[in-house]
Amino acid sequence: MEQVFAYIIGLGAAVMMPILFTIIGLCIGMKFGKALKSGLYVGVGFVGLNVVTKLLTDNFTSPLESISDLYQLALKVFDMGWPAAAAVAYNTAVGALIIPILLGVNFLLLITKCTRTVNIDLWNYWHFAFIGAVAYFVMGESLAWGYFAAIVCYIITLVMADLTAEKFQKHYDLPGISIPQPFCQSFTPFAVLINKGLNLIPGFSKLDVDAEGLKKKFGVLGEPLVLGVIVGALVGIAAQREVKVILALGVTMGAVMELIPRITSLFIDGLKPIAEKTQEVVKKKFKGKEIYIGMSPALVIGHPTTLVCSVILIPVILAVAVVMPGNQFLPLASLAGLFYIFPLVLPYTKGNVVKSLIVGFVALVVGLYFVTDMAPAFTQAAHAVYAATQNDAAKIHDGFEAGALDFASSLLGWVIYKCIAYLEWVGAGILTLITIGMVLWNRRVINKKPQVGESTK
Repeated sequence: MEQVFAYIIGLGAAVMMPILFTIIGLCIGMKFGKALKSGLYVGVGFVGLNVVTKLLTDNFTSPLESISDLYQLALKVFDMGWPAAAAVAYNTAVGALIIPILLGVNFLLLITKCTRTVNIDLWNYWHFAFIGAVAYFVMGESLAWGYFAAIVCYIITLVMADLTAEKFQKHYDLPGISIPQPFCQSFTPFAVLINKGLNLIPGFSKLDVDAEGLKKKFGVLGEPLVLGVIVGALVGIAAQREVKVILALGVTMGAVMELIPRITSLFIDGLKPIAEKTQEVVKKKFKGKEIYIGMSPALVIGHPTTLVCSVILIPVILAVAVVMPGNQFLPLASLAGLFYIFPLVLPYTKGNVVKSLIVGFVALVVGLYFVTDMAPAFTQAAHAVYAATQNDAAKIHDGFEAGALDFASSLLGWVIYKCIAYLEWVGAGILTLITIGMVLWNRRVINKKPQVGESTK
């Protein structure tokens, strides 16, 4: 079984997801051609997203490293990026069987009406495997602790996916979809609390500017494409590159900002027919029981507000990371993941650029401390994986510790890590009570909510 799931993961999201979506389409009664086309659109979307992400990292890693050298930004936690975190996650005893175990947990929660979400975003199961791997190593290579951490993280994420689904679906016009990805869900508390706080400030409503409003107010300078060109050029200038390289970096960043929404539209083209058919089948055969398809946040990262906020935050967070007292992490390879901060922030800020930017900034600042704090545990896990597999993604440069924004800057991941590593059994008890409380609360919400097609009166 371990070999089977290792092989499936090895296919990558671009191959795995089309197969999965085609099978799902056939199971819910879609014609083969339509199911295959939907699956292939999703696969092509992942291919395009990987190409754009590689374009960003390949072109900007060297200039950002030059900035670090030029200005002597000697921070000891090296940014390994999400590939290292995923490598650590899946190349441990915990990661080997994480998918079948968590699918079993999902099925149990579904039949007991404790969740509405069916999490088919199999590729991003590495987030759960990652926190499980960290717990596994810090607790003396204990499988029990590793699976406990992963399962707690999974259950909490499923509950949060249910609780945020309605706002997510309304904001993005994607009925029947939820986001059970723990990195994104970790920013939901920031979005809720900061948004409420900002609403209490007199006159703040006047700053209610969405991406379209930004274009009207600043003209061409408010376009994500142009903002990308400006930020890319500024990175080149800071790295003291020659003019042609500065211009190339500007156009490259602009291309990323322009291509991402075009690519993410492929996800929607592939997913919508399946989501609509699923809701139709559920309504007919399951007495109106509402089921959500748990999907990757890649589906919506092309939103204009997400692009604007992400590109603005890149130079801001680089500058802040250097002067933050106690921080030892300079995000470089992880910067391509900034887009994933906002998918579940925008439904609460209603796409407001100013509010979203503030939420993202605060969450990132706090996240830098989480990465720094978790670095010793991440480093221990990465060393063990590299020694066993010789996987270069898990290799750490001499004199550095390992870090990554995704998933090490996650509020959810950090809380689980601290409870287990520092409080042990007491922490396990606290996490268990929180998890059970959230599940029971969610079950109550599910049972109270009218079924599909049922009158709300």
